Amino acid sequence: MNSDSDLQIAGDILEVPHLLQPPREHPATVAEFAGLARSLAADRSQWEHLVAYDATSRWYHRLRTGPGYEVWLLSWVPGQGSGPHDHGRSSGVLTVLDGVLTERTERGTRVLAAGSQRVFAPGYVHDVVNDALEPAVSLHIYYPGLTEMPMHTPRCESRTAPGPVTA
Repeated sequence: MNSDSDLQIAGDILEVPHLLQPPREHPATVAEFAGLARSLAADRSQWEHLVAYDATSRWYHRLRTGPGYEVWLLSWVPGQGSGPHDHGRSSGVLTVLDGVLTERTERGTRVLAAGSQRVFAPGYVHDVVNDALEPAVSLHIYYPGLTEMPMHTPRCESRTAPGPVTA
């Protein structure tokens, strides 16, 4: 019978700190950015006192920056929307903090309640709107930081029959 065990061969993992990666001060992967968003969402003391609502346009506030990324806080009163847009060369994480938002893409419509999260790559086109009767708050992380937000023409949802052809 062999008396070797994984512990005898590799040693106790807790005793070999040189094999453990040090925790990063700033996120560097999609999972870490999504985790940062969840962490901020869970700690209302970091953002709740900053939220304001503007009936004439979406309100936004840059909450934090780090090496190559930005964190934005947005509020949406009922009926406010972004219009169809992408985020240029930036990837992003959208997290709903309060309320309900609707996201429309070429693939369909999603209702995003508080706690919902969407991760997107550069070139991802969507339209986000508050279709609910209550205000909403969302958190957006962009990497690299957002430098452009090209708007897109809304797609026509219904087609009408062509008129008569005249020569």
